[in-house]
Amino acid sequence: MAKVTLEQWRMFQSVVEHGGFSQAAQAVHKSQSSINHAVHKLQESLGIPLLEVRGRKAELTDAGRILLARAGGLLNEAEALELVAASLAAGEEATLTLAVDVIFDFECLCNAIERFAEEFPHTRLEVRETVLSGAEELLLQQQADFILSARVPQGFVGEPVARVRFVPVAHPLHPLHLLGRPVARKDLKASRQIVLRDSAVKHRQDSGWLGSDQRITVTSVQTSVELIERGLGFAWLPETRIRESLSADRLLPLPTEEPWERDVTVYLIYADADRCGPAAEFLIRSLRAGLGDFE
Repeated sequence: MAKVTLEQWRMFQSVVEHGGFSQAAQAVHKSQSSINHAVHKLQESLGIPLLEVRGRKAELTDAGRILLARAGGLLNEAEALELVAASLAAGEEATLTLAVDVIFDFECLCNAIERFAEEFPHTRLEVRETVLSGAEELLLQQQADFILSARVPQGFVGEPVARVRFVPVAHPLHPLHLLGRPVARKDLKASRQIVLRDSAVKHRQDSGWLGSDQRITVTSVQTSVELIERGLGFAWLPETRIRESLSADRLLPLPTEEPWERDVTVYLIYADADRCGPAAEFLIRSLRAGLGDFE
């Protein structure tokens, strides 16, 4: 049986985070004496000093530094457990956050949201559109309940739900279409490329062919499409987002020497599958229904 309580670990963590007992007491709305008592009992039970008080500041000992790192994981797990319990007790979720990569089928997404809004009118849904590693970052920062992304973060399991084809395209009157021959790598290098910027903040990553000497970087697929329809460059774009432009001949696939179309798999990844209530499950079923069977 554990000698110490989660509350003692929480008080210890607060003292370190806020730089002292009085500061921690103010931050967590407890008396300084109760925090002093909790940390004292923690050290007494463990038999090792975790903090050294120097002036008005409490500093970690070497042992305290090691145990604080482990305690952080323990407290996070306890908080996650409480959230699961709250979700189960409440039944229907009050809010849901879905992060979805912009390559995902936009029509399928809108249809699923429409069905969701009819079935769960009181659940607030936030849909955050992301580029490249943006959805992954939101998941790792616990800012999304689930994501649709081409990237599966380490430590998570992704369920493949769709495959998206990227096609190199340009305006029908773009010089690349007027060459009278298949487009070579050197032709692309000499032309302007429209590039989507990674929406992640901390760890942005480049992806795809970025060999053009001229480049315009944008933050949305729609802006990319509009620039290309104006003849300002070429790009690899997901077929899911340019069906209308292709059918209206506002964009045409480039006849390249190499087979440069590429397929990307989109995965469904949960922050915590056990926390998914009826609203989340309904939205996921609606998305799957719009996509059909994945092969």
